[in-house]
Amino acid sequence: MKLEALYRKAVETGIANDMRGGEEIRRLLEEEKERFDKLPEDEKDDFDRDRFFNPFADTRILNGSQDIEVKKAIVGIDMEVGEILLAYVLNRDEGKKINLVIGHHPEGYALARLHDVMRLQSDLLAACGVPVSVAEQLMEKRIGEIERRMLPVNHERAVDAARALGLPMMCIHTPADNCVTNFLTKLFQEKSPRTLGDLVKLLKEVPEYRNSSRRNAPPKVVSGSESNKCGRIFVDMTGGTEGSKDIFERYAAAGVSTLVGMHFSEEALEKAKKASLNVIIAGHVSSDTLGLNLLFDEIEKEEPLEFVGVSGFERIGRISG
Repeated sequence: MKLEALYRKAVETGIANDMRGGEEIRRLLEEEKERFDKLPEDEKDDFDRDRFFNPFADTRILNGSQDIEVKKAIVGIDMEVGEILLAYVLNRDEGKKINLVIGHHPEGYALARLHDVMRLQSDLLAACGVPVSVAEQLMEKRIGEIERRMLPVNHERAVDAARALGLPMMCIHTPADNCVTNFLTKLFQEKSPRTLGDLVKLLKEVPEYRNSSRRNAPPKVVSGSESNKCGRIFVDMTGGTEGSKDIFERYAAAGVSTLVGMHFSEEALEKAKKASLNVIIAGHVSSDTLGLNLLFDEIEKEEPLEFVGVSGFERIGRISG
């Protein structure tokens, strides 16, 4: 499979699983084209034209030609200098030839624009019943914090290593997070777990969470008790990184009783508890692994690939036959 085809299929899958819906995504892409058309000619060269078809700023080809043929990829949740060196070492054995480095968490200029994808959270909050004006104002403050946090980061470090070693590299972040968010939302709607204990048991039936549990990192109730009723469940697993810490009272007012996320900071968790919300941490690496596996299933419907899992990732396919 050509790298360009893999990249575009990843974006396509992310859009198909985006909880905002296709019409909203089309509107966002049209806005990017309009923004480009209005730029002075001397600024158009700096515009990232991937934004015409890819609404996820944290998902990009970071190094290498789009025309390369990909047969085997090394994949990890965090692909930094150590993992890239590992790929280079593996390439010394012709039988273990790696064609592509795939990281989940963004690096390079995809990391520099991580804050862009956080606007997705405003739409998801509005969809669950939070007034859109409130959602946007709270998220704009948080987006500004993340943008400023990214300014001093050495975000090209891992990409420079891949470039120096001649290794093609890409990252796939929000498309995979969209996959796990959509998957779990549908799972909870279908199975309707009654209590938090039932919800945790249901998560442990998913291979990625079951394997993580065996490694002493199980899904865990961190607010509420296992006997608490779930009520309305909201899956909080996409949109770049942790959102506003001031949103939890609004969740409760909108009728949400239980939050299921990859991770919550201590400050966020304390505010969720004050809002009397149940909170379950499903697991960070396990959720990221699930999202990537769901996305790779869609890619492999086009053409089978070989994956070398490192840095927390384990390939578990769901394609039958």
